[in-house]
Amino acid sequence: MSEQKSITIQLICPCCDAILTIDPSLPAILDHKLPPKPQVVAQMKDVGKHLQQEATRRDEKIQQIVEAEKNKSKVLEAKFQELLKKAKEEPITKPLKDIDLD
Repeated sequence: MSEQKSITIQLICPCCDAILTIDPSLPAILDHKLPPKPQVVAQMKDVGKHLQQEATRRDEKIQQIVEAEKNKSKVLEAKFQELLKKAKEEPITKPLKDIDLD
């Protein structure tokens, strides 16, 4: 018997930024790696630099959210057009009522 190589997919969790390894042939997560914890500022002289880095990260995150919101309308419009096309192709049928089933 031949053994098939299992292809795995690695995804980054949008909630906790953990790396998930998923096997598509099995509906399961094979591995879960937590992201490294950020280091706490060791000295007071590094606090200003640390705050600057946090502000930069926050601004980058906001830019990512703004870009996602811009693309969200395009994605929703594409989904709507696809469903509208599907609805036009399907025949219109009279809906069943509970009283009709008796």
